[in-house]
Amino acid sequence: MQEQESFWNAEIFAVITDKTKPAMKLTIDELAARGKAVYVVDMSERPDTKAIGSVSELPLGVDAAVIGLTRINPASVIEDLKKRGIKKCWIHWRTETPESKEKCIKSDMQCIAGRCPMMYLGQGFNIHTIHRSLAKLLGKY
Repeated sequence: MQEQESFWNAEIFAVITDKTKPAMKLTIDELAARGKAVYVVDMSERPDTKAIGSVSELPLGVDAAVIGLTRINPASVIEDLKKRGIKKCWIHWRTETPESKEKCIKSDMQCIAGRCPMMYLGQGFNIHTIHRSLAKLLGKY
């Protein structure tokens, strides 16, 4: 099984968002629909009242994190994720930075970057499943 597919086998996820990537909301919804526990860290200017305000507030025991930040460098949360015991992270397509990848390596954290989570989570007929089909056809899945 590919690393990108097995990532979603975790049971408890943290999703770190600043609400600039619409696929992050879809990721939260799809994980919840699959029965996964999801903690949302909302770093936007207007955070949801049900969300956590910072990575340092996450409970211990979270298996994996999905990061979709564009207003701040995603590298800024990697160290705090590691402190919370998280060993796997997915940095959303077009939000990864060289610094975020480097911090993951230095933290000995599995990192998937440069891919949209919904390409792997999406179901039914939609833009995400079309993207998945094209990626498979082109050998980029």
